[in-house]
Amino acid sequence: MSYTLLSSPLQGFTDFRFRNAVNKYFGGIDTYYSPYIRLNGKLVIKSSYERDILPENNMALEVIPQIITNDADEFLFVAKYVQELGYKELNWNLGCPYPMVTKCGMGSGLISNTEKINSILEKVHGESDIIVSMKMRLGYDTTEEILDVFPVLEKFPIKNVAIHARIGKQLYKGGVHLDAFQACVDNTRLKLYYNGDITSVAKFHEMQARFPSIDHWMIGRGLIADPFLPSMIKSNSLVYPKNKMELFSAFHDTLYAGYSESLSGSTHILLKMHHLWEYFSVIFSNPHKVAKNIRKSKSIRNYEQTVKEVIKAG
Repeated sequence: MSYTLLSSPLQGFTDFRFRNAVNKYFGGIDTYYSPYIRLNGKLVIKSSYERDILPENNMALEVIPQIITNDADEFLFVAKYVQELGYKELNWNLGCPYPMVTKCGMGSGLISNTEKINSILEKVHGESDIIVSMKMRLGYDTTEEILDVFPVLEKFPIKNVAIHARIGKQLYKGGVHLDAFQACVDNTRLKLYYNGDITSVAKFHEMQARFPSIDHWMIGRGLIADPFLPSMIKSNSLVYPKNKMELFSAFHDTLYAGYSESLSGSTHILLKMHHLWEYFSVIFSNPHKVAKNIRKSKSIRNYEQTVKEVIKAG
């Protein structure tokens, strides 16, 4: 069965620089979702959001913008904005698990409010022709919450629902709830995508066997940790390319140069790269040592030297 690989949006990580670098050096991802646009009550698009989805910054990519909101007017404002840029689809984030979002009744904190979900979708579909897709968790408190949302979503022409098979309260801790995801498959006619813990080729095959009807697979943290993964899945290879470190080095240097240009001051640059290396370290032979050494680099010169040594050691 043919399948599609998607990049799940992660705030602070999968911006256009990351997406372009992954696409250039590794490939394998068919569609990228941009990290969410959040308006906070003001009908203004921040420049950082604008840069991220400008067509000229995503020329070789298929990108779907995303919004996080609990307000229909905000949704319509962003829908009109992205349509003016040439996008036909807007993804609605009902998955973000972070307390600063969920306490405001957004992200996974909105899943249990079926009445509000219904009223927003009614207004959006009544006043816009934007294609709407969803990114959700199974719920915030329980894995059954999403089942109450399906009858609402089925009233509208929702393109698809990508489900991260955790609940909001978990954040990213604990395992995915595969039985609960199966319950979703069994209880809706909506097109479902799977997201959660696809971290290796073997894990992908395991999920494929577990959910044979799913043909769209979303990779989140697994892509940041191992940018080789999508292309390895596509080629059904369990072995990294021989020029693994050469490719990773070029990828890293492209990202590093991009963030060095866009971020002001060494503190911000180092913080950004340190966060990325928390994931990157996974593909090295001694990940804990690699992550520790990178964290210890407190100056640009020290960071650059440490990266050279880490890549050389492989």
